[in-house]
Amino acid sequence: MMMKHNVHQRIGSASPAQYLALVLALASWGLGDERAAAEQANVLVQAGSDSITEPYQPAQGISGRVTIVGSDTMQPLMAKLAAAFRLLHPNTKFGVEGQGSGESIREFMLGLSLQRRGDKAAGRGTEGASSTGLLASSRPLTDQEIKGFVSHHGYEPIGIPIAMDAVAIYVHNDNPIERLTLEQVDGMFSSTLKRSKGSRLTTWGQAGLKERWSQQPIHLYGRNKKSGTRDFFKHVALVDGELTDDVQEQPGSASEILAIAQDPLAVGYAGVGFHSSMVRIVPLQQETEGAAILPSAESVSNGQYPLARPLYLYVNKNPKEKLDPVVGEFLKFVNSRQGQETVARANFYPLTAAQISKNLELLGHSLMSARSDAR
Repeated sequence: MMMKHNVHQRIGSASPAQYLALVLALASWGLGDERAAAEQANVLVQAGSDSITEPYQPAQGISGRVTIVGSDTMQPLMAKLAAAFRLLHPNTKFGVEGQGSGESIREFMLGLSLQRRGDKAAGRGTEGASSTGLLASSRPLTDQEIKGFVSHHGYEPIGIPIAMDAVAIYVHNDNPIERLTLEQVDGMFSSTLKRSKGSRLTTWGQAGLKERWSQQPIHLYGRNKKSGTRDFFKHVALVDGELTDDVQEQPGSASEILAIAQDPLAVGYAGVGFHSSMVRIVPLQQETEGAAILPSAESVSNGQYPLARPLYLYVNKNPKEKLDPVVGEFLKFVNSRQGQETVARANFYPLTAAQISKNLELLGHSLMSARSDAR
C-alpha cells in the first residue's frame, strides 16, 4: 500500500511555477514543443522544390470576413494561418472557433455559425463574422453528413486536406512505459475489444511495467463526443469499437493534456500539436513484433506511424456562384509554400507536392465552373 501512496503522491508534485507554466503554454497558440516545430518547419527547407513548388503570390485588393468553425485540434493551426494571411491582407478579418468537429459539422450543414453577429472570436487577432465560410474538421465528412448537407443546400461541399496530423498517446513524464502496441491501446480504452480480442488492461503491470508500477491502475483520459479526434481514435485504434466508460472525457485537447500532466497514472490521446514539456508521447507499434514509431514528419508522410491523419477544410460553395474572393485567396495561401511553412511551425506536418497539386486543381476547377455558369 505504501508504494501506491508514493505514486499517487506525485499527482501534486508539480510546483506552482511548473503548473502555471503549463497552463500558460496550453492557453497560448504555441502549444507544441519549439524544437519539434523547428524540425517540422525544416522539412520544407530540406525538401526544397520537391515539397511545395509554388510560393504565394498575393492578389491585390483582398478584403472581407471569414468565419472558420470546427475542430479543437485545428483551432491553433487555423489561428496561425489566419494571422499569417492577415499580415499580407490587412483588410481581412477572421473568426476562428474550436468547438469540436462534431457540433461544428452540424452547424456547417445547416449554414449556421456558433458566433452571433458582431461577437468577437475566440482566436487571438481575429474578429467574428456573421456567417460560416469554412469548416475545419479533423476527420472527413461521412457519406451521411454529405447527404445531409446536399439535402439542405442542393450541392456538395468542397473539401480539401490542408495538413497532416498524428494522434499521439500521451502519458505523464514520470511514467516509464517505453512503447505500446495498438492491441494494448485497444485493451486500455475499448469496451468492445475488437483489436485486443477480449484482453482488457486495467493496471500498468498488464501493460508491461514492473515493480512499484505493476499494481497501479491505468487512468484513462480522452475527448468528449463533440470531438473529431475521438471519432478518429475509435475508428482506427479501436477498429470502430466503443470506448469504455472509464475514460475521463475532456472538453478540449488542452484540458486533457493538463489533466495528464497532473496524474502520473494517466494515459490519453490527442493531436501531436498539443505536446508539452510536462507530458510524454509513447511510441506505437502497429503489430506486436513491429518497430515502435514516434510521430514525425517522416513517419507520418511514409505511413509508418499508425495514427496519422489528414486535417480538412470544407467550403460551402454553390457551384452556380463564384467563390468568395477572400476565401479563394486564403485557400490559395494555405496551399502555397508560405502556407505550408505556417502549418509546420504550428507543429503539424505539411502536405506532399502531389496533394497540393490535387488541391489546386480542385480549387481551379471550382473557380472555372463558376465563371462558365456566369456567362
